Amino acid sequence: MAESIDWDPVRELARRVDEGESLSLTAEVRALLHRSAREVGISDEEARAAVSGVATATDLLLETRRRIRDGSQRLMRALTGARRLRDAGDVAGARALLEGVLAAEPVPLYREQAEMALDDLE
Repeated sequence: MAESIDWDPVRELARRVDEGESLSLTAEVRALLHRSAREVGISDEEARAAVSGVATATDLLLETRRRIRDGSQRLMRALTGARRLRDAGDVAGARALLEGVLAAEPVPLYREQAEMALDDLE
């Protein structure tokens, strides 16, 4: 991905919402949610609709954070497992783990990283 991704503001905002703070839909928050949604594979149309209200924007925020967290964990498990399998001589098993990530992963950055790891197996 050519653009720089910084998900810390999403994580911080979600943490504050988890602690009971109401989401304030400022122009800055709407822009953050819209940009971050795109970065985790949520369509522009869905994001645009979601930032029209506090409840739907909150749902979008939490879904964005979930995709960041779950995708990161899925990718790290697969990369670690693939490395172990490759080092043990099981390239087919390593490939299968990484292909499993690609089959399930909606986040473009994590997909790109899994594809690069697959390329490295060749």
